[in-house]
Amino acid sequence: MSLKTRGILVLVIGTIMGLSLSLGGGVLAGRDRAAPDDAGLRQAELLAEVMERVKSDYVEPIDDATLLESAIRGMVSDLDAHSQFLDENEYLDIRISTTGSYSGVGLEVSTDADSILIVSPIDDTPAQRAGIRAGDIIVAIDGRTVENEGLQETIRRMRGRAGSKVTITVVRNGTDDPILYELRRENIRVASVRYEILEPSTGYVRVSQFSETTASELSKAVDKMMDETKIRNGGMLTGLILDLRNNPGGILDAAIDVSDLFLDSGVIVSADGRTPESRFKREAQYGDILDGASIVVLVNGGSASASEIVAGALQDHHRAIVVGTSTFGKGLVQTVMPLSRGRAIKLTTSRYYTPSGDSIHEVGISPDVYVEGSVDYPSFNLNSSVDREGDEQLIEAIERLQNSRVMHSSAG
Repeated sequence: MSLKTRGILVLVIGTIMGLSLSLGGGVLAGRDRAAPDDAGLRQAELLAEVMERVKSDYVEPIDDATLLESAIRGMVSDLDAHSQFLDENEYLDIRISTTGSYSGVGLEVSTDADSILIVSPIDDTPAQRAGIRAGDIIVAIDGRTVENEGLQETIRRMRGRAGSKVTITVVRNGTDDPILYELRRENIRVASVRYEILEPSTGYVRVSQFSETTASELSKAVDKMMDETKIRNGGMLTGLILDLRNNPGGILDAAIDVSDLFLDSGVIVSADGRTPESRFKREAQYGDILDGASIVVLVNGGSASASEIVAGALQDHHRAIVVGTSTFGKGLVQTVMPLSRGRAIKLTTSRYYTPSGDSIHEVGISPDVYVEGSVDYPSFNLNSSVDREGDEQLIEAIERLQNSRVMHSSAG
């Protein structure tokens, strides 16, 4: 065994011993401190042994830092499907998705075959003002091709300090030559809510994810629909469709705040874990922004986590009818814990329960009215319009509100 690997082994064993003694002293105050676990020390020795073998025999050269990061990733990810070690870039992506803002040019992009396809420019952003269109294909950034770079690397290259410049080259259907756009990055606010009025007094709101701004966005959307309804026909908003299909979740507090918008009282969600911070119960405060108007919540197999908290709370309190298919079934809460040098771990810390006391983990929320859907609805582009003729789940929701036949589940 090399001296360097032996040094790593000493460091790992020392860390384990330190943690063991620290935890032993904290838990068993007043008793003799337990000796470090022999099995743990043997596993630390095994780690160093494997590292040495990989370094010497693996087909490509690989350094200690890479091997140790891989070991850390494996340690965390092996706990469950949702725990994860985050490097600097991954941690940045998490912060962007939870805060709903970043510095860039304002493009929603996806992959199409081997190309980076522009799904849509975000309204009132550098990309939209410059004339970049949905359907354009990005071929280069700052003169360097994006071929073989992948979606995430392309996104990172478009982001940067507000005020800095970036050049994006696209190809467009019907145009022979590539088009070059020089843009100045700005602080971009990523909307998580879109709305429209489908019927004279029926509102539709789609929530694509749960970020820090989602509850305020949703509240403003409902206010605007109420104002528009009053101007159009002098009446009130009598029903709301809350579309949570393909919403993967997000911030727990955002789900609680969204649920609270439509509830006057009662438990929204409770959670249980090993630490005091992971055990909690959240209750609604008085004030229903719809004043009791009917709600239909649309869900499918892509509705997860925070989406399930909202659907479960409104269903259990007889506040909404849930239409669609069973949800994903993610009843675990993750906490993002910052580490040194801009890194973090996303660690499962709690199990959450609906107001009726049920854990939906690996089970999901069962809809009150089962309607098979299509992968085409809703579109992953938040700005896309709804299809009132082809979207069977949406059609059912509209009919339920029109006929005011709202079924309720039985809550304990």
